[in-house]
Amino acid sequence: MSVEQPLWRALSGYRVLTMLYAIGLFVTAYDEFPRPWVAITYYVVLFGWTLATLPKVSTAANCTKRFLAADLTIALAGILLTRAADAASRIESGGPTLPSIWTAGSVLAFAIKGGWRWAAFASTLVAAANLVERGAPTRDTVHNVILVWVASIAIGYVVEVARASERTLARALEIEAATRERERLARDIHDGVLQVLAMVQRRGTNLGGEAAELGRMAGEQEVALRTLVSGGLVPVPRVPEDGARGALGRAVDDPGDRRDPAAPDDGSGDSVPCDVRTLLAAYATATVTFSEPGSPVPLPAAAARELAAAVGAALDNVRKHAGEGARAWILLEDEPDELIVTVRDDGPGIPEGRLAQAEGEGRLGVAQSIRGRLRDIGGTAELVSVPGQGTEVELKVPKLPAKARRS
Repeated sequence: MSVEQPLWRALSGYRVLTMLYAIGLFVTAYDEFPRPWVAITYYVVLFGWTLATLPKVSTAANCTKRFLAADLTIALAGILLTRAADAASRIESGGPTLPSIWTAGSVLAFAIKGGWRWAAFASTLVAAANLVERGAPTRDTVHNVILVWVASIAIGYVVEVARASERTLARALEIEAATRERERLARDIHDGVLQVLAMVQRRGTNLGGEAAELGRMAGEQEVALRTLVSGGLVPVPRVPEDGARGALGRAVDDPGDRRDPAAPDDGSGDSVPCDVRTLLAAYATATVTFSEPGSPVPLPAAAARELAAAVGAALDNVRKHAGEGARAWILLEDEPDELIVTVRDDGPGIPEGRLAQAEGEGRLGVAQSIRGRLRDIGGTAELVSVPGQGTEVELKVPKLPAKARRS
């Protein structure tokens, strides 16, 4: 159950009790009203509206913006009708408005639904209506207005904090469940599949010939499977069901839906967050080692694809120029403002001036496939190579899009 659900139940009871309280105040002072029929008409509407809309204040999903607007309108109308129904002397002496404290329930609905900003908007309108009804800002009126304004904003802020805490707790529980499942799968796979693949690799290498090729393939599959298991399972994202961004939600299997519902999207899906680890893990083989952080590394899908393609181009260069037996290492670092991917190999390195010569010959593997891709997504690519000591390519991608950085 959502942590805010008790608030909706309390609000439902508050609305009923304060509606009865407002009617009771009128009944006890009936003889003092010069035009009681105005008040009676309003209370008939208030009674019917309060009971008919109880389902609307039961959950955040049912409490729509249209309902909130209509509910606040009834509260404001009751405040302004007080001068038409009650005597001027009672109003000037601080007598209650027709809806009395029922109005606070309407403001609280705004606070629970939309947080402190919505509460500030509703309470400001109520304050203005009270000042118009009184004719002049008296001490009691200002006191009551400030009390409602501060209380509603405080409740709205508490609701926002509760929702954030609930989402954090839900995410932590998902990660814990995924971690346990990963550990269980890792034990089962280690006891079975990984040991068989390792044995095939050893036996194939010893036998030689075609069996050696089979052993090499088994070794690559062992590394890939081990990387997949150690990377863990990504918890299924959830979309809030109640429209209030709480923790209650439904699982989403469509990759197109895997984003924050409030995040802007141009319809292409390129802004959907993507875990870079899952793209780079595919490059891990028996000769390529991939090291990653323990938590997801999100990046917009378009940038993540270009980054992964640049890493693939760097590994292609390792295979072409360092030989099939060369080893390579991929290191993914998640910095506060940028992602850093380092691709390093133990090959013979690149002779000085060779890259410039290759560009002059029209071979643009580094210039276009690596540097060009990083430039398109606002990143940079630096290549350091020492003859006889291998080559290192460092790719840096900022976390903020280029448009956001320029603004």
